[in-house]
Amino acid sequence: MIEAGAWFRFVLAALAVWRVTHLLVAEDGPWDLILRTRRALGSTIWGRMLDCFNCLSLWIAIPFACFVASGVVDRFVAWLAVSGAACLANRLGREPLVFETLDQQDK
Repeated sequence: MIEAGAWFRFVLAALAVWRVTHLLVAEDGPWDLILRTRRALGSTIWGRMLDCFNCLSLWIAIPFACFVASGVVDRFVAWLAVSGAACLANRLGREPLVFETLDQQDK
């Protein structure tokens, strides 16, 4: 049976992976630091990795898997699960729709 603390650690890790990955992939960051870094990396392998939320979440999830589980097999499964949970959270949090009014000429 899994103890309640393990679930808490898993949820914390999944939220943390989502937050860090979202910051690196989709946000400008403080003082546009993340945006400038993405632009500087351009089309290098590191720059392309910052273009894909799902790909980057796998790398970000590695240290968090160590936080969640112990043992090689458990950490491997936790790694995939934490990344997967972050990817699911990212799909739930899509950008809101923006409605624009039509100009008088378009009517």
